[in-house]
Amino acid sequence: MTVTTPITQDVLTIPRKVEAGERLNLVGLTRDGLREALIAAGTPEKQAKMRTGQLWQWIYQKGVRDFGEMTNLAKAYRAELAEHFTIEIPEIVSRQVSSDGTRKYLVRIAGGHEVETVYIPEESRGTLCISSQVGCTLTCSFCHTGTQRLVRNLTPGEIVGQIMLARDDLGEWPEPGRQPKDEQRLLSNIVLMGMGEPLYNFENVRDAMKIAMDGEGISLSRRRITLSTSGVVPAIARTAEEIGCLLAVSFHATTDEVRDTLVPINKKWNIEELLAALKAYPKLSNSERITFEYVMLDGVNDSDEDARRLVKLIEGIPAKINLIPFNPWPGAPYGRSSNNRIRAFADIVYKAGYASPIRTPRGEDIMAACGQLKSASERAKRARPGAEAAAS
Repeated sequence: MTVTTPITQDVLTIPRKVEAGERLNLVGLTRDGLREALIAAGTPEKQAKMRTGQLWQWIYQKGVRDFGEMTNLAKAYRAELAEHFTIEIPEIVSRQVSSDGTRKYLVRIAGGHEVETVYIPEESRGTLCISSQVGCTLTCSFCHTGTQRLVRNLTPGEIVGQIMLARDDLGEWPEPGRQPKDEQRLLSNIVLMGMGEPLYNFENVRDAMKIAMDGEGISLSRRRITLSTSGVVPAIARTAEEIGCLLAVSFHATTDEVRDTLVPINKKWNIEELLAALKAYPKLSNSERITFEYVMLDGVNDSDEDARRLVKLIEGIPAKINLIPFNPWPGAPYGRSSNNRIRAFADIVYKAGYASPIRTPRGEDIMAACGQLKSASERAKRARPGAEAAAS
């Protein structure tokens, strides 16, 4: 029997309408959206820009969720805001801490769906890996998350809310009366490498990252945000123009035959088409280089010939190659390349003039490493009879 692998977005996500009398959540609104919402709720148009700036700083710079604490607003106006609006972020259902300090959050969003967010502390940075969809449609054969069905796209508020809940847990909001913390942040970098394909949820990801980059709020430089795509070629130039962050691509193979199996989206946009789009990206976005992610699979894509082909393919693209030891999961069809094989592969790439760091697996003991993101609750649901119907 031939199985057709879904390689494109196959779920239309229609934003839930706010019911009459229901308060609107301000988290995730763009500045223009916030201004329009304030005017619709009675804020005089001449004051709306100023009020938008004030609320923006309270929500995204100071982490305040209670209108009553917004002391530079009149009490009557605070009460008016509380009547019409709310400030809510996703809920942390569970929090696991790895022996290496990695934190994995199981996060509940609207509708009772759950995604995972992972914080990875390092000596010089703290990186938050955030999700953009509930599940994934790409079914990459080495990725545990890809075995979970796609449910829906995350909203901008649910995406930026992951940053906010991590800052809550890390205690990183400024103390009352003090300036925002300096560049020595616990959470200094964002990678869109969690559940889902970010470029199949482009507008929501873009709006969330605009909020994260805003200088009067969370204030993360675009150079501290990396979006990882499996190769949605038509959206790559748009990412450069409308977001401008760093780009990583899940490459993982040096021939179309192998990549068709590992990353099925390759059947729609093959290696040649993908590389053509990537060559233009650094110039369009003013980024320094593309990161090529390459998971090392024993006997599949890890030969010296693969290394030499890889170097030839990326010729002319400012790039670094992240070599990722495969993170096994129950039932995985692949094995991890040996350390010696990975080092030999890295040596060929390095001698060709490309940085080829070997990623140290993090959070393996809590299933938080690359390719392992898949909520525990989803696994539990699938283990119960009739759970699929109940979850839909």
